[in-house]
Amino acid sequence: MPEPAPATGPLRRFVRLGPRRTDHLPAFRISLGLAIPLLILLSTNHVSWALYAGFGAFTGIYSRYEPTRDRFRRQGLMAIVLTACVAIGATLASAGERWDPSTAPWVTLCITSLVAGIAAALVTARDIKPGGALFPLFAVAAVAAAPPAAPIWIAVLIAAAAAGGSVLLGLAGHWLGEGHPPEGFEPVRHHWMTSQVRAQFVRTAIAALLAGAVGLLSGLPFPYWAQIAAIAPLSVPGRSAQVERGLHRVIGTALGILATGFLLSFPSEAWQLVIWVILLQFIAELFVLRNYPLALIFITPLALLMVQLAHPTPVGELLSARLLETALGAGVGIGVVSVSALWDRRRKTSTAGS
Repeated sequence: MPEPAPATGPLRRFVRLGPRRTDHLPAFRISLGLAIPLLILLSTNHVSWALYAGFGAFTGIYSRYEPTRDRFRRQGLMAIVLTACVAIGATLASAGERWDPSTAPWVTLCITSLVAGIAAALVTARDIKPGGALFPLFAVAAVAAAPPAAPIWIAVLIAAAAAGGSVLLGLAGHWLGEGHPPEGFEPVRHHWMTSQVRAQFVRTAIAALLAGAVGLLSGLPFPYWAQIAAIAPLSVPGRSAQVERGLHRVIGTALGILATGFLLSFPSEAWQLVIWVILLQFIAELFVLRNYPLALIFITPLALLMVQLAHPTPVGELLSARLLETALGAGVGIGVVSVSALWDRRRKTSTAGS
């Protein structure tokens, strides 16, 4: 009997693991950067502040496998960006309690979309990896959507402390033996006004704005999940890869929701959720560069459990909203990619004709 032909194309990339590196070292470093502030908050009975610490700790995700000096500079920059996003989100959450309930979500939508565009332009200009504005948008939007758990200055202080700790752990990666590129590695930098940077700002801001508007108009409770799903495809280069990333986002999230439902099907104390968040962060970082949809099976419950720690929500509502909003957002993101491709093609045609 002949052997079955190997999977090809998108299906093969969905099930295939990329080449293995010393993934356990950055995974340990990143999860430790999250574990330290979360365990401190848990021990001091302030676990409701977990969102602030978590988004600051996401600083450690950036600049994996880069020379120590470059990692320090880039993580330092992203520490400022993520702390600023928490500050903006906390300000919006506090102000939103005094605004007209019918207009506050739309104001928040416009501001979060603008932040996403600026963050995407910055990341592109400095060639920071991972690309895109997913984590800055998640930080500002999730904090803005949750009821204020602390004064703004405390939220900023916690995020800054967690971000600073992740930067220090990034330096420690040099002695942990985390792999680096060869000598002579020179990151690519783009001027702020290049067409590539401007295009990334426009595409990201528009995708976040459209997806968030669809989420709001649909009446779903967490429209920022649609915004995140819409900009996720824009974090990778190439139109085909972007469409594929959008599809993988939906499939991986659906599988991750099943995992989340299982974890939340048991009565859980706050300390148990914290342990799960730390473990899920470690496992996600093991696979995120090797197989993105597989990593989403762990990233999805990680994100949802963080939200549950800060703002408990009925499980059924939480999971169904995440699935529907991800599908809506991914559809918007793929639409933006397609329209952008047509626009670029027409512009090149008109330029060549003239």
